[in-house]
Amino acid sequence: MEEETLEENTIEEEKEVEKKEPKKEKTKKKTKINKKSFSILGIALLSIVFVVFVFFIFFVPKLKLIGKKVVTIEYGERYKEPGYKASYLGNDLTEKVWIEGKVDETKLGTYTLKYKVRKNKVIATKEREVNIVDTKKPEIDLAGDTEKKICPKQEYEEDGFTAVDNYDGDITDKVERTPSEDKVEYSVSDSSGNKTKVTRTLVREDKEGPELTLKGNATVYVVINNKYNEPGYTSIDKCEGDLSSSVKVTGTVNTSTAGTYTLTYTSTDSLNNTTTKTRSVVVQKSYTKISSNYTCGKAGVIYLTFDDGPNAAYTTKILDVLKKYNVKATFFVLGSKVNSNANLIKREVNEGHAVGIHTWSHEYSQIYKSSDAFWDEVTRTRNAIKNVSGYDSQLLRFPGGVSNTVSRHYSSGIMTRLAYEALDKGYTYFDWNISSGDAGGTTDPNVEYRNVVNSLSKSRGNVILMHDIKGHTANAIESIVKYGLDNGYKFEVLDSSVICRQGINN
Repeated sequence: MEEETLEENTIEEEKEVEKKEPKKEKTKKKTKINKKSFSILGIALLSIVFVVFVFFIFFVPKLKLIGKKVVTIEYGERYKEPGYKASYLGNDLTEKVWIEGKVDETKLGTYTLKYKVRKNKVIATKEREVNIVDTKKPEIDLAGDTEKKICPKQEYEEDGFTAVDNYDGDITDKVERTPSEDKVEYSVSDSSGNKTKVTRTLVREDKEGPELTLKGNATVYVVINNKYNEPGYTSIDKCEGDLSSSVKVTGTVNTSTAGTYTLTYTSTDSLNNTTTKTRSVVVQKSYTKISSNYTCGKAGVIYLTFDDGPNAAYTTKILDVLKKYNVKATFFVLGSKVNSNANLIKREVNEGHAVGIHTWSHEYSQIYKSSDAFWDEVTRTRNAIKNVSGYDSQLLRFPGGVSNTVSRHYSSGIMTRLAYEALDKGYTYFDWNISSGDAGGTTDPNVEYRNVVNSLSKSRGNVILMHDIKGHTANAIESIVKYGLDNGYKFEVLDSSVICRQGINN
């Protein structure tokens, strides 16, 4: 039994072996078939590649970009197309190229331009990248000096600054200001991160003496045995302010003995910067005659003067004309009109005109009856001007001029006395050497104009008498100003340096 079983197993094993061997032959056959298939596929693929290659070589148009494929330009510059070329089988197709996309030069960013050309329904494409960038630093402009001299203990008051960026525009409000003892640093960054920094250097020093000003004239005349009245002085230091109270006056005046006396005024600040001025006081036995002087200031200069105002309508019109042409004048005002026209007095001062005194009332019988009466009106007018405007005037014009004779009816010799007293008190009085004729000679602005321009001279100063209470004068003033400017004259205000005196007749 066992032998039969073994034989049966052997027979079965042999059958299994026989079954397996044919399968190996089949596998070999399949392998041969697969290798053959792969060879055919490879040939097919190569053929396709070849066809595509030939297609692109012979059927796709050629497109070439000139210049860089990535272009970077600064904001504010214009993009200039570098160009391109296109062809097909040797034929130029450049003119048939079109560009898709656009570069916005007003905005930062990256822009893509697509260049295309078509031939036989086949399109060739190329791309270029354009970058708009901002690498420029903003600019900071400092007003005033970049090296600023200031007082040792002074806090620097900013002169101002502006900041402008080529992309962001005005960025002044973004400036960071960092002050220190010896400098101020200014820095600003734009939206692209570009940063600018500038410095203002502070030089702390004070080498200047106070500004010492003597009121009145540098030479004062006093009649023997009369009292010398000190006209006064002011001292203003740019670093320490008003030092008038610390001015030292040396020298004496003996009014009982004729002679010339010198007073010395000295002002010194805390750093020992000193300013000195002198005044001569002439004590004389009697008044010497004040000679007339018609040179009336600097040659080629016109000094417009207006008496008897202000007047709400006409003074305003005259001021408007003067402002229009940037011309300055001198107004001799009546004290009785100051308070009611305070706005006009302020305007005259604020716009750079000089304001002089023409007494309070202009009533000859009142002002020329005595010296005390005259000076009372002058003082009242001076105080009124100062109260409404802060302007302390020592400019004076006598009603009727120093040469008037009507004063004889009220006090013999009073004009002589008043003229010298004016100088003694520190006032400068002015007459004129040209009259417009508006005081009673004419009411025609054209006649006024001719009276003035026909009397002008380049060889001397020209002090013109007019009245800002006259409508025809207000109508004539613009023509007079234009003539002066067109013919090379300068316009200035009167001050103590100008001498314009007529002869004294009483």
